[in-house]
Amino acid sequence: MEAETNKFQWRYLADMEISNLGRLTSGGLSKEHILILNDAGIEELYPPQEEALRQGLLSLKSSFVVSVPTASGKTLIAELLMVKSILESRGASFPHREKGNKCLYIVPLRALASEKIEEFKKYEKLGIRTAISTGDYDTSDSWLANYDIIVTTSEKADSLLRHRSSWLADVSVLVVDEIHLIHDSSRGPTLEVTIAKLRQLNPKMLVLGLSATIKNADEIASWLNAKLISMDWRPVPLREGVFLQGEIFFNDSRLSAVEKISSDNIQSIALEIIKEKGQSLVFVNNRKSAEKFALDIAEKTKKFVSLAEEKSLKVLAKQVLGVLSEPTKICRRLAKCMEGGAAFHHAGLAAKQRRAVEEAFRKNLIKVLSATPTLAAGVNLPARRVIIRDYTRYDINIGRVEIPVLEYKQQAGRAGRPKYDKYGEAILIARSEEEKAHLLDNYILSEPEEISSKLGVEGALRTHVLATIAMGYANSLSSLMEFFSKTFFAHQQEPYLLEGHIHKVVNFLLREKMCIAKQAIPERNKEKNGLIVPTLFGKRVSELYIDPLSAVILRDALFRAQKVKTNALSYLQVISHTPELGSLYLRAKDYDMCVKEAVENEDCLLAEMPDRFSEPWKFEEFLSEMKTALFIKDWADERSEDFILEKYGLGPGDVRSKVERADWLLYSMFELGKVFRVEKLGEISRLRERVKHGIKEELLELITLSGIGRVRARRLYAHGLKTLKDLKKADIATISNVELIGKKIALNIKKQLGEKVEDSKEIKQNQRQISEF
Repeated sequence: MEAETNKFQWRYLADMEISNLGRLTSGGLSKEHILILNDAGIEELYPPQEEALRQGLLSLKSSFVVSVPTASGKTLIAELLMVKSILESRGASFPHREKGNKCLYIVPLRALASEKIEEFKKYEKLGIRTAISTGDYDTSDSWLANYDIIVTTSEKADSLLRHRSSWLADVSVLVVDEIHLIHDSSRGPTLEVTIAKLRQLNPKMLVLGLSATIKNADEIASWLNAKLISMDWRPVPLREGVFLQGEIFFNDSRLSAVEKISSDNIQSIALEIIKEKGQSLVFVNNRKSAEKFALDIAEKTKKFVSLAEEKSLKVLAKQVLGVLSEPTKICRRLAKCMEGGAAFHHAGLAAKQRRAVEEAFRKNLIKVLSATPTLAAGVNLPARRVIIRDYTRYDINIGRVEIPVLEYKQQAGRAGRPKYDKYGEAILIARSEEEKAHLLDNYILSEPEEISSKLGVEGALRTHVLATIAMGYANSLSSLMEFFSKTFFAHQQEPYLLEGHIHKVVNFLLREKMCIAKQAIPERNKEKNGLIVPTLFGKRVSELYIDPLSAVILRDALFRAQKVKTNALSYLQVISHTPELGSLYLRAKDYDMCVKEAVENEDCLLAEMPDRFSEPWKFEEFLSEMKTALFIKDWADERSEDFILEKYGLGPGDVRSKVERADWLLYSMFELGKVFRVEKLGEISRLRERVKHGIKEELLELITLSGIGRVRARRLYAHGLKTLKDLKKADIATISNVELIGKKIALNIKKQLGEKVEDSKEIKQNQRQISEF
C-alpha cells in the first residue's frame, strides 16, 4: 500500500513551485513529471520548447514540425508530447494504470535508438515502459504491445507494418527524428512510405517531425498538416570561420590568430582550444585520414592529460583492444590513440568500440576526436571547436565533389557544449584567398538546400508497391495511386509523375508471379480498377523485407541449384549479386584473383557470369560481386580479422555489417526455398550458421553453446573437444585448461550440458560476463 501511496503523492504538490518549469503544470503536466525533468538537469525551457507550448503542443490536437539547430531541445519537445499523450489516455485519476496510448519514436540509426532509449528510461517513475526494436525483420514483435514508448528505425517500423503488428493501431503519437532524411536516396523512400502508411492506419495520430534547419521545412509541415516551429536559436552561440595562413576569419568579421603549437596547422587549431580546457572534433572525408590524424595528434594531446585521466584512458584502451577476440590493426591503433587522449571514429570500428570512444569524449577524457561525416548524422557529440578539414569527397561515379551545405551545417552544429561552453566554433580550412571567399559564400553564408522526395524511381518503388499490395493497403492501380498520392513526393510534385513507374513495377510483380491479376490490367491512362492480389511468394517476399528483384535472383538460383553441383561459393556468389548486399570495390590487384576463382567455379555458380569482352562493364560488376563472395567465404573459413582487413580493407564494423546482411539473405533464400519446396535447403541452413558465426562446418555443434564464439570453439576443437559429447565426458579441469576458456566458462559449459555443478555463484558471474561480452 505504501508503494501505491508513493505513486500518487506527487498529485498533492500542485501548489509547489519547482524551478521555472512549474509553468508546465498549466499545460497539464504533473509535478512528478517536472521533478523528473529537474533530476535530469533540465532547469528551464529553451525558446523552441516555449514556442511549442505556446502553439498548443500539450493540447494534443495538432501535429508539429520542429526545424531548429542541433542541441536546441528537440528531444524534450518529443518527450513532453509523448508523456502527456500516454498519461492522459490512462486517465488523470489513475496515471499508473497499464492501458493507454502508445508512442512510436523513429530514428535513422541503431546507435541513436540506444541513445534515445536511455534518455526515456527516466519516465519509468511515471509507470511509462520503454522498449527498443531494431533487429529481426521477420517478426511482428508482439511483445511490444506491453510497452508505451517504442524506439525503432524506419526500416524496422516498415517491417512491423508488413507483419501487421496489432499494437501499431494504438499508436497515438509518431515522432520522426531527423525527418529531413527523407532527402536521403537510400533510406528516404522507406521513411516517407512508413510515415504515409502509419497515417493511413491511424488517421487521428499526431506526428512530430524533428528536423535540422532546412530551407523548405514548411513543405514537410504542409504535407503532415502540421504546425511549423522554425528558428535559428542555439543554446550555445555559434561562430563560423575560415582558417587561412595562420588566422581564422569569422563571419562576424572578427580575426583570430592561431597559436603555432604544432608544425601542422590543423593540429594547432585543434590543440589551441585544448589549452583552454575545451575539446576539438575534426571531420575528414575518409577513414584512413581519420586514423592518421588521431595517431599523429595523440603525441601532442598527451601533455594535456592529467594523471587521473591517463589512468582512466589506459583502462579504456585495454577495453577497446579486448572487444574482439582477435584484435586487428585498427583496434591496436585506436588503443594507442586513446592512451594519448585522442581517438578516431568511423563505421569500420566495432559498435562497442564506437560507444567507448563516444563515452570517453563526453567525459572529456578524449581531447581531440577525428571522424568521418557519419558522426554528424549520428549520435550527439558536441565539442567546443569543430574543424571541417575536408569539404570535398570522392564519388566513384563522378570524381571529387563538394559536400552539400546541409551536411556542413550538421557538422558545424556539433560546435558548443551546452552548460560547458560559452560559445562554439566551426572552422573550415582554405588554402588561398579565392578558396576562403568560396567557403564563406557557399557554406557559411548559405542556406541549406531544399530537401526533396527520392521516391520517384523504380528501384525505390519496387519493394513499397509490393508491400502496399501485400498488406492490403491497395488492390488495384487506382488504389495504389490513391495511396502514393499521400506521400511527400506527391505533395511536392504531381502524383501522375509516379504513375508510369508504378505501372512498370506492377507489371514486373505480375510477370514474376508475386502478384496475380483477377482481371486484365489495363494500359496506362485507361480504367485502373482491375483487381491485383499478392501470391504466397509475394507475401513472403514482403515479410522478408527484401527487394523483389533480390527475391527473383534468389528464386532462380534455388531452381538452378537443383540441377548443378553446388558449394559454399555457389550461394555466396548469388547473394552478392543482389542489390541488398552491396559489392566491394574492385581494385586492380583484385582482378586476377576474382577471375581465377570465377573460372574455377563457373559450373557451380548460381548467377550467370557475363562475357568479359562483349559486356565489360557487367563483367567488372560481376568480379566485384565475386570479391564480396570471397570475403564472406574467407570469414566462414575462419580467416582472422587482420587477414580480412589486409586483403579486403574491411574493419570490424564493416565485417559485421556485411555478415549481418549476408546472414539475412541466406535466411531469406532458405525461407523462399520452403515456399517453392525445393531441395538442398540443408546446405543453405548450414552455410548460414557458418557465415553468422564465422566458422567452418566442424564447429557448428560447439557454437550452439552460449559464450562460445569462433575463436573459443576452435581452441576447444584443437584440444580434442570436438563435440558436445566430448565436453560432457571431459572434466572441468580439462576444459578449463583450454586457452581462452578458464574455469568460469568451463562451469557454464557444464551447466548448459545439464550437469550439476557446485559453484553456482561463479556461474552467475560468468553468465553476466558472457552477456556483457
